[in-house]
Amino acid sequence: MSEIDQLIQSYRQAVGMPWQANIAGPQKVWFAVYDPTQERRFRLKVEEFRLATREAQHQWHLIDLSDSFARWMAGHRYREAYFESPEDIGLALNNYADEVVRQLREALASPGVDANTVVAVLGVATLFGLTRVSTAIEKVAPDIKGRMLVFFPGQHENGNYRLLDARDGWNYLAIPITA
Repeated sequence: MSEIDQLIQSYRQAVGMPWQANIAGPQKVWFAVYDPTQERRFRLKVEEFRLATREAQHQWHLIDLSDSFARWMAGHRYREAYFESPEDIGLALNNYADEVVRQLREALASPGVDANTVVAVLGVATLFGLTRVSTAIEKVAPDIKGRMLVFFPGQHENGNYRLLDARDGWNYLAIPITA
């Protein structure tokens, strides 16, 4: 069985367990952790996570952040100046971090998203170097009604998460789901 198939099995077990209702937002976050080199294979299997969620009698809502930065930059009034001098974009990245939080909050408040819904977040690797996943998740955690499943290409060891295995990790209360 492949790593991704094992991860789906682990997720199937996690989503099938009874959900405790009155827990803090950070405890409603699941990180499905997988090897970053498996990203393309993983994306082919995202539908199986949805099916596992539905089999467990829960709703599913997917948000894909993969093109988030491109859409944000395309709409930015100073984009041409940033293309000419990319080193100047650092000033605007705080605004992009706020945009990621806005997109996540919008997904969490979508019609039909309730305490029985898994809001799945795909494409967090594209945030690397632009904003911190940990900060965005911490900011939206109070808005989670059901569960948030973050597809996380990286590592989890001793409560420490490392995105793309390339940055110092952070401790987070999220529940790891691993192969």
